[in-house]
Amino acid sequence: MGSSAAATRARPLDDGPAIRRAGPDLLSLALIDARNALLALLAHETSPRALRLAARAGHDQEYWIARHVQRQRGEACDPSAPRLAGIEPRSAAWCAEDGELPAPEALRQYLADSLELTLDLLAALPPRLHEEPGGDAQLHFFRNALLHEDRLTEALAEGLRLGQAPARAEREPLWQPAQRWQLGSAPGGLVPHNERWAHEVAVPEFEIDAQPVSWARYVEFAEDGGYDRRELWSGAGWAWLQAEGRRAPGGVEQLLGGVLVARGGPDAGLQRASPAQPAVHVSRHEAEAWCRWAGRRLPTEPEWEIAACQGAGRGFVWGDVFEWVAGRARSWVGAGVPAPGCLDPLPPPGFGVLRGGSWATRSRCKHPKARRFLHPDDDHAFSGFRSCAP
Repeated sequence: MGSSAAATRARPLDDGPAIRRAGPDLLSLALIDARNALLALLAHETSPRALRLAARAGHDQEYWIARHVQRQRGEACDPSAPRLAGIEPRSAAWCAEDGELPAPEALRQYLADSLELTLDLLAALPPRLHEEPGGDAQLHFFRNALLHEDRLTEALAEGLRLGQAPARAEREPLWQPAQRWQLGSAPGGLVPHNERWAHEVAVPEFEIDAQPVSWARYVEFAEDGGYDRRELWSGAGWAWLQAEGRRAPGGVEQLLGGVLVARGGPDAGLQRASPAQPAVHVSRHEAEAWCRWAGRRLPTEPEWEIAACQGAGRGFVWGDVFEWVAGRARSWVGAGVPAPGCLDPLPPPGFGVLRGGSWATRSRCKHPKARRFLHPDDDHAFSGFRSCAP
């Protein structure tokens, strides 16, 4: 798959392509693994945001599986069809911003009960259903629930600012020849809406960084007056910079002469980031300004995808941080209308695209075709970038 995080895996639970086509047995193990990871983070944090995110894992899973009488139809279901009664009448309110907050113990019990229902329904399915015609439809909401729960756990880790990306020695950029490329994903298994569907594009030759831009390279930009030079910023980026009064990426307390990063986890305090770690909590405005300063540019989506799929043997590393790419958030041609339960519908105009994944992203969610949408002002994600020759 072309990622440091996608090297040969010891566990099928970590295999992104396999999980997208997983059958009942592997899905059961993965759903248990996902719930355990969520509960482990919940043990560190019981803020209102954390409790609501965790409640969504149980509520949405139950809503689309245990309570959903048309779940076996998959994406062809009628989302407005009546639902069965839930096991916890307060669960919808627990998820709402202005709703009742769950008590931690009541929430943990609900998460245990809702998962048990899901696993019972999975156990009733033929073990090789995923190999049968129509199997993808019957397994769709189970696979989607797993992806959603992994996303919620990632969001919790981002909110807590837990962990750091690995430090890596600098490698030379990679050159990729001109080629025709199948951008997006082909049918089969779980295919998120924003990857639909594979279509051929012509891509000229290009040079791309082997890894995301490091703190060492980013500090050079700041020390050269990057945050004061109007010519490096787009109109929207300069307006954002002035409104925010920013002098560094999000969470950074000191940039010149070193990177001192604020952390908000259970061991809150300041930690010095290694110059060899990728710059993180970078907005798209900052990524674009750095590229103008360096005389480079952000990669396009096809360029990033080609390098992720073809460059592993030559040192291309991805999956340490999410990466901004050029272009706007848009659907691929032929994507159609988002299906019921879609996790990544097209956002409002003005959003950008992130590729890859971060150290907080479960390995099974790291896929070279995966896309995320985020506003250019936003830096809450573990987001960085790499660059291409102009």
